[in-house]
Amino acid sequence: MTKLVAPHGGGQLKPLLIPEAERAEEHNRARTLKQVPMTSRETSDLIMLAMGAYTPLDGFMGRDDWHGSCADMRLVDGTFWPIPITLSCERNLADSITPGEEVALSDAATGEILGLLEVTEKYEIDREFECSHVYRTTDTAHPGAAKVLASSGVNIAGRVMALSEGDYPERYRGLFLRPAETRALFAEKGWSTVAAFQTRNPMHRSHEYLAKIGVEVCDGVLIHQVLGALKPGDIPAEVRTRAIDALVEHYFVPGTCVQAGYPIEMRYAGPREALLHAVFRQNFGCSHLIVGRDHAGVGDYYGPFDAHHAFDALPEGSLITRPLKMDVTFYCYRCDGIATGRTCPHPNEDRLQISGTRLREMFRNGDTISTEFSRPEVLEILREYYSQH
Repeated sequence: MTKLVAPHGGGQLKPLLIPEAERAEEHNRARTLKQVPMTSRETSDLIMLAMGAYTPLDGFMGRDDWHGSCADMRLVDGTFWPIPITLSCERNLADSITPGEEVALSDAATGEILGLLEVTEKYEIDREFECSHVYRTTDTAHPGAAKVLASSGVNIAGRVMALSEGDYPERYRGLFLRPAETRALFAEKGWSTVAAFQTRNPMHRSHEYLAKIGVEVCDGVLIHQVLGALKPGDIPAEVRTRAIDALVEHYFVPGTCVQAGYPIEMRYAGPREALLHAVFRQNFGCSHLIVGRDHAGVGDYYGPFDAHHAFDALPEGSLITRPLKMDVTFYCYRCDGIATGRTCPHPNEDRLQISGTRLREMFRNGDTISTEFSRPEVLEILREYYSQH
């Protein structure tokens, strides 16, 4: 028997996707209701709710939970929650909706109806308050803050019944795993402790090093990649998956890794997002989260180890899942191997570090990329991708 960490909130997983046998009837009913279009971020949050990744939430937050999540990372009932999960609504549409009414939730880009919401309240938010607490900035150059500031400032809240998980299950067959499924896999392998490695990039040797630390510390590692919307220039999930598969096949002990994907859209909220990553990794069954340098950051909005410090400041009992705090990782020529800022005493000129931007340039220019930076099997897959783009 394995003893995986309990889902967040101390209870059972709470997936909000209704049984398949009921979906057709509910979908037909949804077509008769007012439709509230969701942004790409809100759509990804709905699917996270549907799969149970946002346990114990039962829908989009009301005002008090929104305020508590922003101000002190606590819901009204005391549950730790570091980023509000909310649904914005255009003012004219919100004015036409009354509490107690049921509305259909549709993806703004595709028009597909994905869920039903029983409206409990509608409320105004202070957008700058949310941004200053969650993102530590009101700068519209920050992608997460920009989306909040561009919203109507009116949210609607209520319990959700999800009718679909979009095209994720079919498009990412074998990769799109729900929390109940990862837990079953871990139990089948006899794992009790699992380290989650978050990635939105192909894994190079520094990432490989971090994941293997997870294997050393725990029974196994979940290589968990983002399937939701990313930044321009990021490599598609299909290509990343092939690269990671090649890395695992050739350089990991069989049976030590599970690769999966999940549908969140990155907010780039730095420390707050690192904490949210730990919350839902707990739901996936992970006892640890590998937290690297500038985890979930963007630009210069956060210090390189602010995410590490965020875990240190949490009151006891906030989370079960613990951080594995890692420094910047690189290949050092003098150490003759992968090292971190905590283990390598040598200066920057002895360290091989290539930014994502520089790496893309090198691929496009046909430059030689050192196998000290990335495994040849990974480089071959990425070179093929860049030759076509």
